[in-house]
Amino acid sequence: MLTDLHRVINTYWTQFLYLLPKLGVALVLLIIAIFVANRLSRLIGGRLQNRSHDPLLAEFLTRLTKWALLLVGLMLVLQVLGMTGVVSGVLGAAGLTAFVVGFALKDIAENFLAGMVLAFNRPFRIHDTIQIKDNKELMGRVAALNLRTTVIQTFDGRHIYLPNAMVLREALINFTRDGYIRPDFQVTVDLGAAGSSEQVQQQIMQVVRASPDVIDEEAHKCYIILDKAEGSKLTLHVYFWTSAEDYRRGVLELKSELMQAVRQRLGELGYPEPATVG
Repeated sequence: MLTDLHRVINTYWTQFLYLLPKLGVALVLLIIAIFVANRLSRLIGGRLQNRSHDPLLAEFLTRLTKWALLLVGLMLVLQVLGMTGVVSGVLGAAGLTAFVVGFALKDIAENFLAGMVLAFNRPFRIHDTIQIKDNKELMGRVAALNLRTTVIQTFDGRHIYLPNAMVLREALINFTRDGYIRPDFQVTVDLGAAGSSEQVQQQIMQVVRASPDVIDEEAHKCYIILDKAEGSKLTLHVYFWTSAEDYRRGVLELKSELMQAVRQRLGELGYPEPATVG
């Protein structure tokens, strides 16, 4: 028994000495692969951040590059160790493994693939204000795009984690993509005996254009539409343009300020019935 044990130990020791140089080379290759993957991924990520100005896509490509380089390095290590059969087995089983995992984790795989599509398709950027499914509860600024979820921060400070598949599948409204947005509000006023529609519209436009946050240029004109007229009572629709960079403060608060200013101006003009603005 001792003789057999000694022979087995000698055999394994001989094989270890034979593989020792290969193990050294494989270890060096693995260290180099990790170093190269980290450096190249950071380099590519920095270049993408500077050129694309899209942190979502840049971060996704950085992670993808790192894991791809690490996988290539691992394959080289297995080749050096003479484990070509393992490499072939890994590559051959990849399709079956992907099928099994995809079937067992259908939702996770679906959201992961949807996250890839969103990262490359880029229907929104970080800090864009978006709304999903025409639902006010699903409206806010994009905080992050993860492998599985899209994070939206609402205007009241809540964070909503939406599955990427839902964001990709449902209708998505981006309020800030163009850089400009056209809010609107209605004004209902009783002209009385001496008032005129032209005077009311002129006074409203003066109030709107007086705001420094309102944009009134050739491509983005402010205007008023007459919606309804019942006797001396008019219902006007006011449209104006502003920057969409900050939807909550730059749009909603500006709209509120203009509505209050219009109501105050029409009240100062002495119309028989206070204007209804909404």
